Amino acid sequence: MSDNLNILILSCGTRNKIVQYFKKELAGTGMVMATDCSELAPALYEADKYFIVPRMDSEGYLDNILSICKENHIKAVLSLIDPELSLLAEHRQAFLDIGTVPIVPDIEAVELCFDKYKMFEFLIQNEYKTIKSYINKEKFYSDVEAGLINYPVFVKPVKGSASINISKVTSKEEIELLFSRFDNLIIQEYMNGSEYGADVYIDMISGEPVAIFTKEKIKMRAGETDKAVSVIDEDLFELIKSFIKKAKFLGIIDIDIFKVNGEYYISEVNPRFGGGYPHAFESGVNVPGMIINNLNGNVNIDVIGKYSQGIRMMKYNEVKIF
Repeated sequence: MSDNLNILILSCGTRNKIVQYFKKELAGTGMVMATDCSELAPALYEADKYFIVPRMDSEGYLDNILSICKENHIKAVLSLIDPELSLLAEHRQAFLDIGTVPIVPDIEAVELCFDKYKMFEFLIQNEYKTIKSYINKEKFYSDVEAGLINYPVFVKPVKGSASINISKVTSKEEIELLFSRFDNLIIQEYMNGSEYGADVYIDMISGEPVAIFTKEKIKMRAGETDKAVSVIDEDLFELIKSFIKKAKFLGIIDIDIFKVNGEYYISEVNPRFGGGYPHAFESGVNVPGMIINNLNGNVNIDVIGKYSQGIRMMKYNEVKIF
């Protein structure tokens, strides 16, 4: 192992567990550092060293992060919030030039994840089942007339995250109102089925998926999984493998999937650690270990499906006093 494998976690917020897991895996062979724009981000205080930085949209933000990486010999950088992933992917070379690896897929794959309509088109073109989606409300109305889709539906920003500004809509009047007030909205069918999540790691050296952890979500809160149970289904693993190959993902990704009448429908992808990742780690799916392995130049072995079915995860509140 190299003497000094320092990892920087950006916008750490309340994701204390992620910081803890990296510290556990590095076990003294490197430091885990963290940033946030608020000193009230509890995960900062789990790190070996932390930095309070300006907001991501401030001028000079990127330079600030690059200098932290350079001065602290950061070997790899990752972010826990969506908008920052585009920044890392876009400026990948600037990080590589100073010896820091951004743990993020390339910019095309990241942009695909953050545009719900682009993702819908990609899934349809590649013949994957997905949620019916419309950016043209007239096309939606004519499909309602034709009986191809029914109310209720969801209306949300094409490029939104964390379930912000999502409305469940039951009439044409509500759609007209939302479309008159906001730009760039998407209408999506309401899926009446079970919701699943997949935590996936695609080896950064071999490009092969080496870990897939799938769970059925039992309870959701603010777009995050609150309670879930682990699931093993070879058909689902095969679907995920095929999809990530087509979309050319790399590193850690989190996929939302629906199961309706025995069929799986791919919904959304976040190219980062999902909020429910601790479920995977505690079930033996060690992505921080795999990332460290890759950074040390080693290819990971495939552990897809190597965990127990029926492991339940329940989140609860913890307090940090500082």
